[in-house]
Amino acid sequence: MSEKSYVKVEDLMSTTIATIDATATVQEAVVRMRDAGVSSLVAERRDASDEYGLVVVSDIAKHVIAENRSPERVNVYEIMSKPVLTVPKDMNIRYAVRLLVQFGLSRGLVVDEHRAPVGIVTLRDMVLRNIDE
Repeated sequence: MSEKSYVKVEDLMSTTIATIDATATVQEAVVRMRDAGVSSLVAERRDASDEYGLVVVSDIAKHVIAENRSPERVNVYEIMSKPVLTVPKDMNIRYAVRLLVQFGLSRGLVVDEHRAPVGIVTLRDMVLRNIDE
């Protein structure tokens, strides 16, 4: 009996992880996103007992632009998601899709066995790859 192969999250994740301090302003976050060519930033942990955060372009649109707030006066920690949903790098993309859908998220932070970030995976990439398989 042969074991059915599957696509792991690490096989299609983006390994580009742009980070930012949670106390940075949204203005700084936008510049960082633009410079790195990404649409999300991982907010760094303060210490080993803290969790990662995630700020996405849609957070900025919803909580800053749509509410007519000043990006220079709003800090990342005010609008980011924390704790961010993490996905093990060896998880089958079928289950990672289910997990993101269950929580209504568009992306997850991919972590290794030590919970260290190794990438970002998007629902879009997983769906397109899963149907293609």
